[in-house]
Amino acid sequence: MPLDRTNKVSCNNYRCEIEVTLEVIGGKWKSLLIWNLGIHKVIRYNEFRNIIPDISQKMLTQQLRSLENNNLVKRKVYNQVPPMVEYSLTDLGIKLLPILEELDLWGKEFISKLDK
Repeated sequence: MPLDRTNKVSCNNYRCEIEVTLEVIGGKWKSLLIWNLGIHKVIRYNEFRNIIPDISQKMLTQQLRSLENNNLVKRKVYNQVPPMVEYSLTDLGIKLLPILEELDLWGKEFISKLDK
């Protein structure tokens, strides 16, 4: 069960596994973070701010922590001054990439049909 839910709802209250998946990757930013890590492989914290300029520092930190807590993203801290932090996908996070690719294709098709 995603750690986000541990204090909210029992695992027994999920109606199906799709609900779990959407909770783990849902929201405005998580899927974008995963998608960009799939493209770039490794991204430094400040690079995320350039790639996704509309995300606030607070929200970026919260979303990355959530993804890290759910074992989708790994965080590597280098002991230097100033500190450098890099993020990459775990094996579990990499398994989401085909799903996100299908969502991307579906979205493009949906938009193209709206334009007609």
